[in-house]
Amino acid sequence: MIILGIDPGTATTGYGFVRETDRGSLQVIDYGVIETPAKMPMEKRLQSLFHQLTDLILLYQPEFGAVEKLFFHKNVTTAMSVGQARGVIMLALAEAGIEVAEYTPLEIKQAVTGYGSAEKKQIQHMVQALLGLEEFPKPDDAADALAVAICFLHRYRIDRLSKL
Repeated sequence: MIILGIDPGTATTGYGFVRETDRGSLQVIDYGVIETPAKMPMEKRLQSLFHQLTDLILLYQPEFGAVEKLFFHKNVTTAMSVGQARGVIMLALAEAGIEVAEYTPLEIKQAVTGYGSAEKKQIQHMVQALLGLEEFPKPDDAADALAVAICFLHRYRIDRLSKL
C-alpha cells in the first residue's frame, strides 16, 4: 500500500510517498517539494502545483492521500494562500480517485512522536528513525509530508485492528 503525505503550501508543498511492506515496516519511495516562483501570478502557481502533483500521482499510483489540515496563522494572507493550495491538492487527489484523510498538526505530532507539542527536530528524528533514513529528510516541508504519511499509516493500522 502506497500513501502520499502532503504538507500544503503555495510557495512550497512537501510531498512524501511511503509504503507499508508485507512485514509491516515503513519504506520511503520518494519525497521532496513542489515549488512555485513568488513572482508568478497566483492562478499560474496553483495550476503548476496541480500539474506537478498530478504527475507525481500518476508516477507512483498511491492508494491513499493524507493532507495536513490548515492551521490558522496570525498572517491571514498566508492562511488564505495555503487554503487555496489545499483546494488544488484535494482536487488533484479527487481527480485521481484517491481517498483523502486530513490531520491536524497536533494529530501528526502525536502519531509520529507521541507528543503533541513536539519540536521540528523531534519530528525529523522520529521520521528518520521510523523510515530508516540515513539522514534527516530535507527540506522541512518534505519531512513534514513524510510525517503526514506516517500519521495516516498509524491511524490505518489502528482502524484495521479495531475491526478485528
